[in-house]
Amino acid sequence: MKKIHVGTVSYANEAMDEVSAYVRQCFTPPAGEAPSLVTPSSAYTAALTSATRTRREIGSRVRDVVLALALCHNVTPTTEEENGEMVTTYQASSPDEIAIVRWTEAVGLKLLTRDRESMTLLSCDSGNTVVKVRILNVFPFTSEGKRMGIVVKFYHGPPSSSVEDDGEIWFYQKGADTVMTSIVAANDWLDEETANMAREGLRTLVVGRKKLSAQIYQDFCTKHAQASLALSNRDAVVANVVKEYLEHDLELLGVTGVEDKLQKDVKPSLELLRNAGIKIWMLTGDKVETARCVAISSKLVARGQYVHTIAKLKRKDLASSSLDFLRGKLDACLLIDGESLALFLQHFRQEFISVAVQLPTVVACRCSPTQKADVALLIREYTKKRVCCIGDGGNDVSMIQAADVGVGIVGKEGRQASLAADFSIDQFCYLVKLLVWHGRNSYKRSAKLSQFVIHRGLIFSICQTVFSIASSFEPNALYRDWLLVGYSTIYTMMPVFSLVLDTDVDESVANLYPELYAELKTGKSLSYTSFFIWVAVSIYQGTIIQGLSQILVGVGVAHPATEPQDPVFLKMVAVSFSVLVLNELVMVAMEVTTWHWLMITVIAATSVIYSGSVPFLGDYFDLTYMTKVAFWWKFAGIAAVSLVPPYLVKLLRRTIRPPSYRKVQGL
Repeated sequence: MKKIHVGTVSYANEAMDEVSAYVRQCFTPPAGEAPSLVTPSSAYTAALTSATRTRREIGSRVRDVVLALALCHNVTPTTEEENGEMVTTYQASSPDEIAIVRWTEAVGLKLLTRDRESMTLLSCDSGNTVVKVRILNVFPFTSEGKRMGIVVKFYHGPPSSSVEDDGEIWFYQKGADTVMTSIVAANDWLDEETANMAREGLRTLVVGRKKLSAQIYQDFCTKHAQASLALSNRDAVVANVVKEYLEHDLELLGVTGVEDKLQKDVKPSLELLRNAGIKIWMLTGDKVETARCVAISSKLVARGQYVHTIAKLKRKDLASSSLDFLRGKLDACLLIDGESLALFLQHFRQEFISVAVQLPTVVACRCSPTQKADVALLIREYTKKRVCCIGDGGNDVSMIQAADVGVGIVGKEGRQASLAADFSIDQFCYLVKLLVWHGRNSYKRSAKLSQFVIHRGLIFSICQTVFSIASSFEPNALYRDWLLVGYSTIYTMMPVFSLVLDTDVDESVANLYPELYAELKTGKSLSYTSFFIWVAVSIYQGTIIQGLSQILVGVGVAHPATEPQDPVFLKMVAVSFSVLVLNELVMVAMEVTTWHWLMITVIAATSVIYSGSVPFLGDYFDLTYMTKVAFWWKFAGIAAVSLVPPYLVKLLRRTIRPPSYRKVQGL
């Protein structure tokens, strides 16, 4: 709570002490008099000698607006013991309401107790109960209505024996200036002051009140009860009754300005995300001026960048002209309010989104939750790109659920957004690590792993194909039983899946060069080109391994498992399978950019496991042959022909067109 305006004077910063003085005078009984409960009709208690008539009027207005703010809310106080002291905390659905109640406490009027039927206020200066009301009706805040109201009946008399008979009935309401302007009585300062506060980046709230006679309130209760029983359009019928009896000609008490503080590191985070090639739109329910201030202060709008504002647009011809202007100025930031946005989405849906997605930044203000979701869906539908929506409040839930990826921030507005999202974070700046570090690593690792799994299976199939060709397509398996199972599991699985630990750059470099994330949009890591390169490598290596094994050793004849095997076939399989396992282990090592101790461990462990299992594979290999020099030179020669050419090609490509991560590291 940074500022309050009561019609003729505005209070902010150090001037809040003057508000506290007025509250102290109003809620402290004159010397020698017994304390009694205060009602809106109570006389201002400042001595005539200490205050001019103007100051008495201002003091009365300050008392009325502070009292209204202390009563018109949905805040519930709770008292807990901390370190031997009783501490009061406040619970509410909106942090703005808590901020206002804390402000009323700071200026001298504390919310002591509240339940479903009553509310009690305490004077912080005297410690006495000064206001007690019975809650008659509560009209909670909704994103559509943008206002909150309460009907209360004041107790009067001494605090110890207060009565509510013949008590004053008052209707208090606070809400956004867009809806309250038509509800409060005519005035000449509301629009100007709300605009001034919005330009300072403050969230404005208009406060008003209305006194109800017992008869009018009784008529309202009767009509309201009947409307609540309506079977169709119940909400609209109830709203009409409230509007008829309560929401008109309210006495305008004042305007409050609540600061919506940015979390730490929001500015550098937004700048880094923009440098990473991510287009950022800001969808908010704030006023146009407030949204502009927040966009500029958060560096969402670059210094000197032109901001094209579209507000209160109602004519189709003007909307078309605005689109034509934006087509010729695609380097501008678009600031549009909800009313104008609704017009564009209704009449120029495709034209608007085709222009908007080309702009560097779009700020949409005065948006309803439904409009936020519509914009997210429209961007997904038109661009076919991934949309990530980030929000921290209940009014962001529909937008988060409409996105490809929803991120909820656990903050002062509760956990509704985080519970509805795919990812939950505590601060906005953590989004940088989530995307630029974890997101990039996830994409790169998934791309490398998926293509290597394809390579592992395809090279195995190529070996079988070459053998089938050499054996006149007889239906005989090259690798059978344990060899087939072992290749898919203990001989290659751990090294291949250890690639998920690979990183090409460390986190500090990824944050320093967000352009590395922008490079992912080109799809080089996982594309048709990279896929066919891996297919070509698999065909080459499978052909070389199986072809040279058959040439250097022979093909032999594969017999069923129940019959003795041809010695030549056993020798050929021993060479072919051993080279195949070594080939996969070395290919994994060739793909590693940054070694992790676990990678070295699993590659070494797999080598030991294979070597240790060979003596138990006498049914598939010629074990005697594997101890001779003839086996080892053929094994080494075939492995060299299979592995060296792909490695040389990789070195040549890296030299001619080095990847970006090597450039930033100076390699």
